[in-house]
Amino acid sequence: MYRMSKLLASGRVLFHTNDLALLWGITNRHTLHVTIHRYMKRGALYPVYRGLYAAKPLDTIDPRLIGVSVIHGFTYLSCERVLADEGIIPQQVIGFTFIAEKSKTITLGNMVFRYRSLQPRYLFHPAGITTHENGVRIAGVPRAIADLLYFNPSYTFDTRDSIDWKEVKSIQKEVGYL
Repeated sequence: MYRMSKLLASGRVLFHTNDLALLWGITNRHTLHVTIHRYMKRGALYPVYRGLYAAKPLDTIDPRLIGVSVIHGFTYLSCERVLADEGIIPQQVIGFTFIAEKSKTITLGNMVFRYRSLQPRYLFHPAGITTHENGVRIAGVPRAIADLLYFNPSYTFDTRDSIDWKEVKSIQKEVGYL
């Protein structure tokens, strides 16, 4: 259980295979996979997605953190999910929309993660993006609207009056969408 104590001492709950190799000091891939399999059998590690493991059950982990970890690259939460959470979109939104370099949709249990592809020159621009306490980057309302309009210029908002359109235009110009 020495390895498990190192895992818990790290303060993290999600680990990629390479993270575990570094943390445990295992260089042999076969040994690493056997060790991971043994910890999963004991219930000390939980498989999440290809090469991603959790130190506790998935239903106890913030889904936004899972979504960021699954893609294993730069990403941030934006578009419909942010706007629904902030009351801009009154409809119920199922799943989480992230902006990343590659497009894909992943379903883990009852969670759906949708990744929309954005060119690096826009993706890495920090305007309107904040970092949450668990390290998850989240777009503010103006950036989420700017992102959504980039992907769908004809999107219609039910609550147009509650949106600061000057700020949205400012973000669009700063990021380079306009």
